[in-house]
Amino acid sequence: MRAPTGSVVGLCSASATMSAMGMAFLGYWGVHEPTPWSARDIVVVCLAFLSFMALGATIWIATTPVADDAVERIAPARRSFAVGLVLMWIGIIAAIVP
Repeated sequence: MRAPTGSVVGLCSASATMSAMGMAFLGYWGVHEPTPWSARDIVVVCLAFLSFMALGATIWIATTPVADDAVERIAPARRSFAVGLVLMWIGIIAAIVP
């Protein structure tokens, strides 16, 4: 079944938006502060970077060319976006909750 028109554009723009929100969060949260990092800080940053990788993979997967008779790449791109979104929110929650 063909994906709805605009699925690739929607996934790519949503992924880019979430990446920008994640970068803004890391900048506001204090990654650049001179104090030594705790284990929690390392966990939050690792979750954020894993999220950026999944969100970047979303764009790559969604825009990969496929043959006319091949299966579309929208479903794997949606899964990659969901993984990136969940990782980002887990990192944000880990940073906020004491």
